[in-house]
Amino acid sequence: MASVLEDPSLERHFKGHKDTVTCVDFNPNMKQLASGSMDSCLMVWNFKPQMRAYRFVGHKDAVLSVSFSPSGHLVASASRDKSVRLWIPSVKGESTVFKAHTATVRSVEFSNDGQYLLTSSDDKTVKVWAVHRQRFQFSLNQHMNWVRCAKWSPDGRLIVSGSDDKTVKIWDRTSKDCIHTFFEHGGFVHDVAFHPSGTCVAAAGTDSTVKVWDIRMNKLLQHYQAHTAAVNSLSFHPSGNYLITASNDSTLKILDLLEGRLFYTLHGHQGPATAVAFSRTGEHFSSGGADEQVMVWKTNFDQIDYNEVLQSHRVRSQSSAPPHIHDIHPRSPHHRHGARSGAQDINVNCEPKNMAAPTPNVTNLGPALFTEQKQKALVNGSASSSRGFQGLDMTSADIARRDLDDGPTLRAHYPSTAPLEVKEMPPALSKTLENFVGQLDVLTQTVNILEQRLTMTENKLREVLDNQQKITLQVRPTD
Repeated sequence: MASVLEDPSLERHFKGHKDTVTCVDFNPNMKQLASGSMDSCLMVWNFKPQMRAYRFVGHKDAVLSVSFSPSGHLVASASRDKSVRLWIPSVKGESTVFKAHTATVRSVEFSNDGQYLLTSSDDKTVKVWAVHRQRFQFSLNQHMNWVRCAKWSPDGRLIVSGSDDKTVKIWDRTSKDCIHTFFEHGGFVHDVAFHPSGTCVAAAGTDSTVKVWDIRMNKLLQHYQAHTAAVNSLSFHPSGNYLITASNDSTLKILDLLEGRLFYTLHGHQGPATAVAFSRTGEHFSSGGADEQVMVWKTNFDQIDYNEVLQSHRVRSQSSAPPHIHDIHPRSPHHRHGARSGAQDINVNCEPKNMAAPTPNVTNLGPALFTEQKQKALVNGSASSSRGFQGLDMTSADIARRDLDDGPTLRAHYPSTAPLEVKEMPPALSKTLENFVGQLDVLTQTVNILEQRLTMTENKLREVLDNQQKITLQVRPTD
């Protein structure tokens, strides 16, 4: 007897943030979920019943992006305070911090080997950092407006970025060149992601659409208009068969990429849905919203054999056979998929299933809990330790390794945060630097204006050439 296709179900919801939830990410070990918020805090939720949640305090402004390392031993957070922090997601609450950009940091992501961090910012740049000692590697500088998001390709050789300049750019990590720019978005690009195969990218933005491009042919494959408001976040299912999106219209949408249609509409958040992410295995996904809630959903529809999923799809929509999985071809070129496609609506305003504790106890952690005197005492105390103490040069990775090697006896020998900020400088030098920065801003604005004019000229030239080509094609048949 064939298995029954089950709908996604809400398993848990967590309350603890005090403002809009901006980002979510699963620990690869599936024991924790991290979320960031406009309340400047990073929350780490434990899935085990009765386990406390951790609230990490340290950022001075909104946390806009979180990313677990592949090992799950570190979590990175990006903030409006222009910094990136690396935390150990445990009750100790250690972190290191470095100023990553000269403006708001919009996104942060670990590479698949865990060795590098990718960040994007309102300073119009994308940067790559070595995780060890947070060493800067290189910067990508061709965007003309805020860069909302940047992601690694699965093999780490390419980078995709989306910007308020309404473009999606593909970068070669080795040459550091922009190898292609997609100009087809009608609004600011809020989020981008690589398909698990590495052959396609998806982007979502303020024009309420989701677009999928083939980066081998630089061709638009699919264009979805399932939402009625700006799309804030998206995530590919690890199988590559589905794409989930979160929107200001308060819904989550699951898109079936093989069938090229809307699969599910999920109603759960009271207000805009601002963040969404599949787990590494695809068995769960999480969402966050302006209602300050973090929700964890069971996927369900991917538990059975995919041939049975396709059979169920055909029964529902009476459609033709699906295209090949690896290429994600649409039914017709540049086809727009609307909401009228036999999609399932799921409303979970009722209590979720299997929920052990709707409001877990929260433990506050981070630099705010430790005074400068306590930190000095800890450092001085560790100096006399037979093991010694590396002080502010230690990275979170170093601490994690030492913690695993030496056990809990080391916990008292290093402070709960290892900041990397620069010490205070003399007022005269600070004022001089501010003047330099101001002049650089003027130069940057001038260059941006020139770039915009050059882009307008190029676009006009492209239109003239296109028109000339059309005229040539029209004349040829008569000859």
